[in-house]
Amino acid sequence: MVLAEAPELTVQHLRMGRHEMTDGAQIAGIAAIRGVTAVEGRLWGYFYDAASGANYTFQVPDDPALLPGPGEVLVGEGVQRARGATWEGAPLFLSRYTGDMVKFEVVRTFSSDSALVSSDLVLLNEADFRAFFKLPEGVWTDLAVSIRNPLEIPTIMEKASKLMPDARFITRDEIGRTYQKLFSWREGLMIALAAAAVLAFTIFAAEKASGLSAEEAREIGVLKAIGWDTRDVISMKLWEGALISLGAFLIGTLAAYLHVFAFGAGLFAPILKGWSVIYPDFPLAPVIDGMQLSTLFLLTVVPYTAATLVPIWRAASADPDQVMR
Repeated sequence: MVLAEAPELTVQHLRMGRHEMTDGAQIAGIAAIRGVTAVEGRLWGYFYDAASGANYTFQVPDDPALLPGPGEVLVGEGVQRARGATWEGAPLFLSRYTGDMVKFEVVRTFSSDSALVSSDLVLLNEADFRAFFKLPEGVWTDLAVSIRNPLEIPTIMEKASKLMPDARFITRDEIGRTYQKLFSWREGLMIALAAAAVLAFTIFAAEKASGLSAEEAREIGVLKAIGWDTRDVISMKLWEGALISLGAFLIGTLAAYLHVFAFGAGLFAPILKGWSVIYPDFPLAPVIDGMQLSTLFLLTVVPYTAATLVPIWRAASADPDQVMR
């Protein structure tokens, strides 16, 4: 949904393999290509704030409703949080080098509802952007190309590459695939952690199924010696294993619920959100999926309870004197 309004094609000028400012004179040439409906120069960049140790994303918005006035900015809630702003609309002071100080009036702070895309964002007008980064007129960070028919993108890229042979052309689909790979990589880390937990549980259940400890075997022998039937011993031990595994399941589920929804998933959030000084800060809506809980129950409680059946049956069926010895 975030990329739904992204341009069909983005053009970036490269020099020595690095992204460089694009000359606005190229706009007319690309706009003249058949199938191109509009070409707009965009201004955006990054600024490292030494005071907070965070990187901010500076951008000139395309939407006139979000365009601030001279000396004014719109910021994400993460920017104010990183700066330690103590009141709403606190001014933003930025230093580009030693002895320099630029002041912006914060006229709006984006709420945490949009924190995933606006937490580190600073919106300002074009004149302030060029003055802050000392950019001349007529240069742009990149060009956003709107195309009438998406099927014509390869043809338009081929024609545009002849006008700008040293440019990089990025389609909206390529950006989507890049983000998908990024999230898949982070998801893979979580899967690896889950696989390690499942492996540990499997080893524990296998160890439980391989045999009883000397203390447990002696307990069964004593019960048999005082008159307990084999079925009674098996039933009692199965109930014991079920209660232990069910108790562990309930405690683990409650602890996971509190960790995610009460404490913001502090152990896993840095992996899922990304490693940064400014993390998106947004509350998670409590959701309980009955199917997931049922599946987890069947994969943990039932196997552990079943793993105790064979060694208990062997011990309960043997002679009490032999078991105690």
